[in-house]
Amino acid sequence: MFNNVNNPFGNRAISSSTSSDSHGRRQKEDPKEELKKYIDEDEPDEVKIGGLPILTENEILAMTNSYISNLKNEHEGNEKVIKKLDKYLEKFDVKKFMKKNPNMTSPDFYMVMYNETEGLVN
Repeated sequence: MFNNVNNPFGNRAISSSTSSDSHGRRQKEDPKEELKKYIDEDEPDEVKIGGLPILTENEILAMTNSYISNLKNEHEGNEKVIKKLDKYLEKFDVKKFMKKNPNMTSPDFYMVMYNETEGLVN
């Protein structure tokens, strides 16, 4: 009786989202089979956003020097922080840094550098 009230589909019948067999009886899909279907699909575990290039040794070294000099400029009145940043820069080993953080892009670099230098400036 109320099927046609405010029905955007006109006089067409509205069917349920469940499938029905040839006799009109409704049957639901087995949830285990549906779950298996999603598990069996092979998807890559990592997604690269933006497709940024991986940084080289020279780029990481230059970016580190630039990052530390910017931090020094921000804290130029605090000698303790500047000494800590100079010490960090002296001990910085590019090869160890790259081995510890492989396939690094520029956003990754800034995130890692922030985490490593946050304790030095606070």
